Amino acid sequence: MPLFLFLLAAAAGVMLPLQAVVNARLGRAIGGPLWAAALSSVVVATILASLALASGKPWPRLSQMTGLPWWAWIGGLCGAVVLSAMTAVAPRIGAANMIALVMTGQVLAAMTLDRLGWFEMAIQPFSVQRMAAAVLLIAGAVLMSV
Repeated sequence: MPLFLFLLAAAAGVMLPLQAVVNARLGRAIGGPLWAAALSSVVVATILASLALASGKPWPRLSQMTGLPWWAWIGGLCGAVVLSAMTAVAPRIGAANMIALVMTGQVLAAMTLDRLGWFEMAIQPFSVQRMAAAVLLIAGAVLMSV
């Protein structure tokens, strides 16, 4: 794996619990995790749109969006669930427990998507190594939570 991609993935890993913790604090101040997640999403959308425009990418046209499958539009729903759930859960169970459970859910969902080829993913078969990794992640999440 190229070093840049490794560092980018590691930075994203650092940001996930940080985002949950700071959004939880924001939520306490402004009325709960849903408002904090909504405000955070507005900031995210503003930053990403600004970066896209600054990079020279033109604003998307409606014609580019026609004919997409229904599921191409649920990314925002996924983001809303992630942001609001992590904002609500982190202060109650702790950042480490939350991340252990989030990682377990991510890997199990990713393995299912890979195996079934849903949403135009290339099919990746289950292997003994993948199954062992999933079992170890579940065990790690349980151990982290007790």
